[in-house]
Amino acid sequence: MTPPDEAHHRQAGRDRSVAVARWCAARGWPVHPLAPGRKTPAGNCRRCQGAGHPPASCACLGAGRWCHGFHAATTDPDLITSWWTANPAFGVGVACGPADLVVIDVDAHPSSVPDRDRILPGIPIPDQVDLTGLTTGFHALALLAALRGAPDPAQDSATLRVRTPSGGMHVWYRAGDAGPFLCSVGSAAGAGRALAWQVDVRAGGGYIIAPGTRTGDGVYTPLGDRRVPAPLPEWLARELVRTGHRPQPAPRAQPSRAVMAPPRGRQAVVRAGGGRTGAWRALDRVLGEVLACAAVPEGAGFTAKLNVAAYTAGGLVAAGHLGQAEAEGLLADAADRARPGQTRRCAQIIRAGIAAGARHPLHIEGRPTTDPGAERRGLHAEGNR
Repeated sequence: MTPPDEAHHRQAGRDRSVAVARWCAARGWPVHPLAPGRKTPAGNCRRCQGAGHPPASCACLGAGRWCHGFHAATTDPDLITSWWTANPAFGVGVACGPADLVVIDVDAHPSSVPDRDRILPGIPIPDQVDLTGLTTGFHALALLAALRGAPDPAQDSATLRVRTPSGGMHVWYRAGDAGPFLCSVGSAAGAGRALAWQVDVRAGGGYIIAPGTRTGDGVYTPLGDRRVPAPLPEWLARELVRTGHRPQPAPRAQPSRAVMAPPRGRQAVVRAGGGRTGAWRALDRVLGEVLACAAVPEGAGFTAKLNVAAYTAGGLVAAGHLGQAEAEGLLADAADRARPGQTRRCAQIIRAGIAAGARHPLHIEGRPTTDPGAERRGLHAEGNR
């Protein structure tokens, strides 16, 4: 039997979680469950754990499930009650973009100082500046503020500040008219986007752990008596723009290169009378999903769509419908159009997706046809007929 004091402690923790979720929602901050005792979102349902369920088109969100992390975040009190009743041990995450939040995430992991050009991206630090004692993100952020002649955000008692269990700090601000901004961590992070060494930004395309949430490492504890975020300081807004945290204007979605300018290999097929085969129609369809993300800077399920496209291409490559270099080129082109500046990250997704898809060759049965039903009936993976 559980000792009475231990049972009381557990119940108090569960009551606190749902209270935190309701407190955040009352302030207009959409919330979503975190896995009990962890910093990561609660797991998806079994269906959504597989490929091909991007948040934008997933029925789970409309059905009131918590799949897809911050994409499911809500301020609906009935839904919040339902989620935390289902698992009172859930933690609380806040979706930063819909909440109009920019949170400066300062780490406190003592380590060796990196090269001077990596401490404050884009800001050269003269050799005469003594960096002795600089070992954490607190020092890097203080240095950035000092060089800009501004107050240190970690000392900003006019806004909500939260001490993390690891000794770091979350400094909460409202983006307001200065926004929107994007994360420098997580699914929305661009290649090389950073504010300072050991200083991340939580904003659009990500989430932050709510104050009062308990994980296995401890409680996220508010400091002082300030419980609401202040407006983002102008100097910090300028720094976020300078360091690439501002969403770029979405380029107009264009047809994939498979339609616009066929690679040489495909041109040869066309000249030989091959026309638009079912394999190419299948590839065009998934590439079109990737390209459509260009019109939606965040929340479009870009990573999942690129992974599905790469997986499909890998299956087509394995079945002999196109070459791997050709497939990689088409995917890289579509990814670059949809998310400029994320080349390295996209290349990793493409390589992994093609490798996974290559283990399940996709065969298109029959001769090229204009009958969409025939294409759907003929597309399958080996071993799944």
